[in-house]
Amino acid sequence: QVQPVESGGGLVQAGGSLRLSCTTSSRTFSDYNMGWFRQAPGKEREFVACIHRSGGSSVYAGFVKGRFIISRENAKNTVYLQMNSLKPEDTAVYYCAAGRAAWASGGYDYWGQGTQVTVSS
Repeated sequence: QVQPVESGGGLVQAGGSLRLSCTTSSRTFSDYNMGWFRQAPGKEREFVACIHRSGGSSVYAGFVKGRFIISRENAKNTVYLQMNSLKPEDTAVYYCAAGRAAWASGGYDYWGQGTQVTVSS
């Protein structure tokens, strides 16, 4: 079973950067497509980015606009989300998710507990 665990959240000023990490203990991590989602207070959870199990393909939400980069290291069972040029509207709880057949539209079977990202103006 895959149990994602996120880390790396925190408080940052607008324009700053953070790198989120998501690790799992699964020996089959490389079988899973991985995604990042976020949920701001009072809003629904939304897709941020996803990456293919091979690391060879990725998709981003439009609001990312080249600011975020998703990557993975299968040897370390870890997926990353590098977030640059952060804006106050990026403030949210960020979730990592895994799914064998998952992609931008859904299909994620396993979810982490989330990590808080707060961007001050």
